[in-house]
Amino acid sequence: MLGGDLAIDLGTANTLVYARGRGILLDEPSVVAVDTSTNSVVAVGAEAKRMIGRTPGHITAVRPMQDGVIADYDVTAEMLRYFVRKVLRRRGTFAGPRIVVCVPSGITGVEQRAVSESAYAAGARRVHIISEPMAAAIGAGLPVNQPQGSMVVDIGGGTTEVAILALGGIVASTSLRVAGNALDQAIVDHIRGEFALLIGERTAEELKISVGSAFPVAGPKNAEIRGRDIGTGLPRNITVSGDELRKAMEVPVGRIVMAVRGTLDRCPPELSGDLVTRGIVLTGGGALLRGLDARLQHEIGIPVLVADRPLDSVVLGTGTVVEHFDQLQKVVVDGHRR
Repeated sequence: MLGGDLAIDLGTANTLVYARGRGILLDEPSVVAVDTSTNSVVAVGAEAKRMIGRTPGHITAVRPMQDGVIADYDVTAEMLRYFVRKVLRRRGTFAGPRIVVCVPSGITGVEQRAVSESAYAAGARRVHIISEPMAAAIGAGLPVNQPQGSMVVDIGGGTTEVAILALGGIVASTSLRVAGNALDQAIVDHIRGEFALLIGERTAEELKISVGSAFPVAGPKNAEIRGRDIGTGLPRNITVSGDELRKAMEVPVGRIVMAVRGTLDRCPPELSGDLVTRGIVLTGGGALLRGLDARLQHEIGIPVLVADRPLDSVVLGTGTVVEHFDQLQKVVVDGHRR
């Protein structure tokens, strides 16, 4: 191939790039720092994320991806161009690559076209689109081309993708714009309402990871956090329990459970038996929330497993399509230029 082939997981929280024959070469936050006075990009990725909440007035750190789709086309194109060039520079080639990009299954035609155009603006000579749950299932090692049914729940930063797959296609799916970021925001809102304390999303995410859970499980019970008191405006420390956080996240977790239940309701009877035997596979960063597998299994009555590499499942699946494009061509669609 002229410029090699790339697989891109263009996520709300992180963007991962997989190069054919080389594996994952880039994993950086989907954040861009923009100088509003000159409208120019100051930093992209990890460097830009470090600027969140710490920048002077004229520099804004923005997430151009919201709920799994492009919220700011120009900034997304600039971010993709930066990431693609960074990978191609590492490979020692600058020719336009063929790019396979994954998108949420519930994306509209306009949103899908915006993704394609961003990839073309980044220098791609050809763009193909794959749905996120299909990529996650391939990356988790599920036999998507077989007549037996498989089920995957991919919980990313902006969207939760639930899908039942068989014979290389999606039989039933639900795309829910509630995922990891919604869990963080629920914690922020709960701490503000219960303790009159303001905390940032990064603190909420750290809380979720350290003591958060979706079901009573073993692990750390409490965490101490610092925030700004709403009344006095001064810094204050509080101790938060795991039970408190579970209560805080109950609404978004409940919506994810309902999405899984609703997708199962639309499953053809012939495939239901396969799912009882094979179980449901969780992928994405949200799969790492302690007790989520136990909560789903308790509510639905089907075995629930977490993929071996949940954070990388989508990009590994997209990368598998790049590596074996001829055999897996039917799982992608062309991202046509306007």
